[in-house]
Amino acid sequence: MKNNQTIIKEFILVGFSHYPDVQILLFVIFFFLYLVTLLGNMTIMGLTWVDRDLHTPMYIFLSALSFSETCYTLSIIPKMLSDLLANNRSISAIGCGLQMCFFLGLGGTNCVLLTLMGYDRFLAICHPLRYPQIMTNVVCKQLVACAWVGGFFVSVTETALVFDGFFCSPNLVKHFFCHMRAVLKLSCLESDLTELIVSLIPMTGLLATFLLIILTYVFILSAVLRIPSSEGKQKAFSTCASHLTVVIIHFGFASIVYVKPEATGGDDTLIAIPYTVVTPFLSPLIFSLRNKSMKNAFRKVLENTIAFNK
Repeated sequence: MKNNQTIIKEFILVGFSHYPDVQILLFVIFFFLYLVTLLGNMTIMGLTWVDRDLHTPMYIFLSALSFSETCYTLSIIPKMLSDLLANNRSISAIGCGLQMCFFLGLGGTNCVLLTLMGYDRFLAICHPLRYPQIMTNVVCKQLVACAWVGGFFVSVTETALVFDGFFCSPNLVKHFFCHMRAVLKLSCLESDLTELIVSLIPMTGLLATFLLIILTYVFILSAVLRIPSSEGKQKAFSTCASHLTVVIIHFGFASIVYVKPEATGGDDTLIAIPYTVVTPFLSPLIFSLRNKSMKNAFRKVLENTIAFNK
């Protein structure tokens, strides 16, 4: 048992307080990235909603990912931005638990959705004739619902493990949000088993979903190489390029945090920026800028808006 056992009702997020000279600059940078992230995701969701040509499983998955990433950033970045300008960086124990639960749940949902998008591309390229019967819009929506249920089932389990017991003072969380490792360090119960389980769950989830995506792309590559025309190969690769780019960025940044050994002193603040801020910022840009159908839909909406105003 640790010393100073007490019932802690709130935590203090240390965050970027170690870098007081650059907090205003960080606020400006993060605020700009957040606005672009919101705009990009809302554009994808809006275009998928209004353009009937995008009412297909591929874009339903993309719209679901955009919505999930919007909620993902909403659970972290607004609080982080306010803390960069505030002297009081406290968060209630209940608020901390909710933030952790939503962050983990939405992060897990994103991983599953990216895996489902890879499976969708696998069916479209490897089984094009059977694709319309297998991946209907109804099946697609059911898979999206399963991704949310699975993500939050895991997150509720992890959050319950972290908050199972009392916390010891000082109540300083060495992070800019309620990261499970940082909060677990304050637990009065020194349980190596709990720490191992909490670390293994996200690692297992990341590796399992990533390996499934890699497996689908092995089959996709095999099928593409059998296409006789170079134009057909290029078209098949172009439908996967955006997804594969986002997968590499998403799992690459996340693995730095969850697969690596814990940082000295337990302060992972700077290391967490790429997967909490940068990845959600890049994802909608990659999917929208590299997608011809999305750009055509945006052009049609723009032309209709101009025509209506005239």
